[in-house]
Order: sequence, then C-alpha cells, then structure tokens
Amino acid sequence: MRIISGINKGKKLFAPEGMSVRPTSDKIKESLFNILGFIDEESVVLDLFAGSGNVGIEFIARGAKQCYFVDSSHNSLSFVKKNLALCQFENKSKVIQSDYGKAIENLSNMNLKFDYIFADPPYALNCSAKIAKLIFENNLLADDGMLIIESDKSEKIFEEEFESIIKYKEKIYGRTRISIMMLSED
Repeated sequence: MRIISGINKGKKLFAPEGMSVRPTSDKIKESLFNILGFIDEESVVLDLFAGSGNVGIEFIARGAKQCYFVDSSHNSLSFVKKNLALCQFENKSKVIQSDYGKAIENLSNMNLKFDYIFADPPYALNCSAKIAKLIFENNLLADDGMLIIESDKSEKIFEEEFESIIKYKEKIYGRTRISIMMLSED
C-alpha cells in the first residue's frame, strides 16, 4: 500500500496485519483517482471507516486542503496517525474516534460540508445504503461534492428514494464495487 501520486508519491504506508482491516488496493485507488481527476487545493475530505488512512492520505497528497479521518477502532486510528506523521500531513488532518452514525451527526451539527466523502465500511456490515441516506439527510456534501462508497459488489447501495436527488455511477473491480454519487442540480 503506497501513495500513488502527488506529494510523497511512492511512499509506503503502514497497515495493520490480518483481516480486521481491508485497505483499498492500489489498483482500485488508482482507478478511483483517475475517475475523479484533479483534486482542488480547497477540497475538504471525509474518510469514513478510515482504516489505515490510505485513501484520505491520497486525497491530501493530491492537493486536498484537509481530511477528517473517522474510525471507531483505536488500533486503526493509531495507523492513521502513524501514516499522517510519516507523510507530514498532521496539519492537514483531523482524526476522530467515533462510529459512523454519530460522526455524521456531529459533523453536520458543526455545519461542515465536504467536497469528497469516501466510505469503506466492512463488507459484512452491509450498511452502504444507510451511510448514503445519513449523509444526504444530514446535508454533508458541498455543492458539486461527491460521495464515494466502496462495498462488496453484491451489496445494493442505490435506493429508489435517492433517484430525484443524485447522479449515480459505479464501477466493479473483482468483488469490489465503487459507487460515486453527486447531488443533482435539479
């Protein structure tokens, strides 16, 4: 697992061993950022289920102004902090230990808006549709913001209730589905 592009390109990041954390692979991460293209230097990012911080750190390396890293696991967040220190990105980050529901509610109460929200919950939780619903209900996306959810390809994410409010795109990589949602301009 490494930084694909930008500042610290090629730097290897730390990740916990075992199957408790499933970092986004370099191949999927590279494909995702090819789809996203240029990351504006004023972008604010939310990395939900941050794990090792791999994806949020890639956003910072590519120019994002700030990234909020959220995970309920103290162990995972220790790796996030270690990787942020390794890359000297501590001043561009906020690390929050919380479950995703409480974090979404608290960030909404702080009136924060995110240009990119990346969520990579454990596949077994099967909660991607719930995450999308909470994010839209709590109005966390900035205008032109993108919600990106990594899930098992068998998990249904797009709900009919979102039909009138979002644009939706997805890509499948092996057993992984990357879903990208944006608020509709209508």
